[in-house]
Amino acid sequence: MKSVVVFRIDRRSGVSTYLQIVRQVEQALRMGALEVGDRLPTAAQVAATTKVNPNTTLKAYRELERMGLAEVRQGAGTFITRTLAQPQSGPDSPLRSALTDWMGQARAEGLSGRDVTALFHSAFASAYPGEAPD
Repeated sequence: MKSVVVFRIDRRSGVSTYLQIVRQVEQALRMGALEVGDRLPTAAQVAATTKVNPNTTLKAYRELERMGLAEVRQGAGTFITRTLAQPQSGPDSPLRSALTDWMGQARAEGLSGRDVTALFHSAFASAYPGEAPD
């Protein structure tokens, strides 16, 4: 069992801290960075690295449990119980490779991170009308 997730909290995002934690776990599950059986960091570990109140992390973990993505095992920790990874989105997938190549090309052509984000949001809106990117 591994614990590979490191939470990054953006206090200026307008998104509640516990929801940022939930979304980051969901993203790690989609990308295959977290797998069934992996242990999430303890609330104390998250507090030490992010300065987030441990109760906030516990709230996020309870939400993950409610969603069926994790389970709290008394005295042992919080463990992933279900993946969200799709075969075509894993770390070795052709789609990810193509996107990585595209990102390199965008950077080589001088696009900033904000330019790429704006372009992504525009393309996303065309491909997925009515859905909001996380």
